[in-house]
Amino acid sequence: MMKFEMKYWNYLLTTLFVAVFLMVTACSSEKKEIAVQPMEMHNLMQQITDVIVHDIFSPPVAARIYSYSSIAAYEVLSKHDSVYAPLAGQLNDFQGVPAPHQEIQPDIAALQSMYLVGKALVFSEDKMEDWNKSWKEDVLNRGIDETVFQNSLQYADTVAKYILAWANEDNYKETRTMSKHSLSNEPHHWEPTPPAYMEAIEPHWNLIRPFALDSSNQFIPEKPTPFSLDSTSQFYKEVMEVYDAVKDTDKEKEEIAGFWDCNPYVMNVQGHVMFATKKITPGGHWMGITKIACQLDSASLIKSAQAYALTAISINDAFISCWDEKFRSNLIRPETVINRHIDEDWKPILQTPPFPEYTSGHSMISSAAALALTELFGKDFHFVDSTEVKYGLPVRSYDSFILASEEAAISRLYGGIHYMPAINNGIKEGRAIGDFIVGKLDFHRQKQPSDKISQSNIH
Repeated sequence: MMKFEMKYWNYLLTTLFVAVFLMVTACSSEKKEIAVQPMEMHNLMQQITDVIVHDIFSPPVAARIYSYSSIAAYEVLSKHDSVYAPLAGQLNDFQGVPAPHQEIQPDIAALQSMYLVGKALVFSEDKMEDWNKSWKEDVLNRGIDETVFQNSLQYADTVAKYILAWANEDNYKETRTMSKHSLSNEPHHWEPTPPAYMEAIEPHWNLIRPFALDSSNQFIPEKPTPFSLDSTSQFYKEVMEVYDAVKDTDKEKEEIAGFWDCNPYVMNVQGHVMFATKKITPGGHWMGITKIACQLDSASLIKSAQAYALTAISINDAFISCWDEKFRSNLIRPETVINRHIDEDWKPILQTPPFPEYTSGHSMISSAAALALTELFGKDFHFVDSTEVKYGLPVRSYDSFILASEEAAISRLYGGIHYMPAINNGIKEGRAIGDFIVGKLDFHRQKQPSDKISQSNIH
């Protein structure tokens, strides 16, 4: 009897062991997916911004980096989504990216594609690699199936190559070897400004291929006010408006000017030593606002990718259009006119950026970005802009993207670096560009009813 009972219990234990073993084996063989959170994309975008600031890229070049890296992520996600449509065939010369040949996790591939494109377009690749190493370790620690993970990384590499091959044909590399901007003896033409007297930045940027615009000169603003030193002329009145704005400034206006400065070329002079203060670019500021909007909206990963892509494209094309006009009108800056003809001791609150005056780049790109974000998140979208906290500035609050863009524009008068026509016409052109891009690009497979934002209903 005892012998029988022992055999019975041995049988039960063996059966139980086999059952547990089969269960564990079955569970371990299941392919596990992990959820990539929108914050991971936001963190990667912040890393790209940090490297752009570190490498001191010009505002137009920074916008190009944001655009290609954002488009890479969006294309991967939209290719595997039933609602969002890829931008292939909608952007100039862009035929899209191939489909994967193996099982992948699209959100992993999207972030890796964004990383690879961003890394290829900056100088400090090591800083991007540090982020990527940490992120991949975190993904693996969450238990993703390693085969699917490796397939996703390989697919991302393929996507990045397609995006970078497309980027390689936008004339950027050709403009790296073109001639510098030639100074003239015309009294109304731009001249380098203190303290660094830098040569003009990106004089051939109008040759860069836009993403959505037909050409760099699709939107040409009206001509700037004719130059005149006659004290009764309109131009002289505009000069004095800048002069008085700085002379009669107050704490609030100085704070607004500083908050929207976004000049990566600010130089500090101490005795005989000159050193740079690294700052975020105007486009970087608006990409930061995009992150804030996505978080307040609890936007999904793909909507966040859409927001980054649409905003970056709008900023990029606005810069191309703006630079086309800057080097056509080649207008002298207020600082030069005032110091030479009115008050040699006058200084603007902000350091004058190194390129011609007309139109205001910040006014144009802020207006275009505001249109993009309004399209995605609505007209009355309250947010607290903490983008500049990282750079030692306080937060500012806005009840809409349009109001924020209007403050960004007028900050250029408060700072003493633009005449009012450059600001007003910059707003007008930026909104026209933003309106055009929002109307042209279709991000949905089935057209969704939306409250389109046009210039006619913006105050």
